[in-house]
Amino acid sequence: MKWTPKRLKFLLNIYPPYLGAGVRVTHVGDDWREIHVAMKLRWYNRNRVGTHFGGSLYAMVEPHPMLMLIQLLGRDYIVWDKLAEIEFVAPGKGTVRSVVRITDQQLAAIKQNTANGNRYLPEFDLQVVDAENKIVAKIKKTVYVRKIRGMTASGRAVG
Repeated sequence: MKWTPKRLKFLLNIYPPYLGAGVRVTHVGDDWREIHVAMKLRWYNRNRVGTHFGGSLYAMVEPHPMLMLIQLLGRDYIVWDKLAEIEFVAPGKGTVRSVVRITDQQLAAIKQNTANGNRYLPEFDLQVVDAENKIVAKIKKTVYVRKIRGMTASGRAVG
């Protein structure tokens, strides 16, 4: 199956964990460099104190840097989620949003640091904001990236 931005948006919006949390992907850039995500506060996704669950705030951004890099770098790279940190800054009420971006500089640094087959662990600083653009959560995502050095005759990656 060929991944297109439109198909990814559709699949993420019917993905059961996103449906259950009320997360909606509202935009996937045609160049795979930007994803917009929103989550309305509903009866089924609020916690005991009437705010968004912390896990749902993290889920809003969790897969996106990895998914975007897989598309941007192609089959010559191994891309995995490595580490995440989240700081809850303020209660998440109402609709919260996040924009996940990968810049030209980040992409160039990844390619430069993996050119010789070494692993590279780029970090992505993300934010979830409320309707007034106040920060609700700060997330730091670290992704493992390594260029595949070669292939065996059986088609398995070497390196």
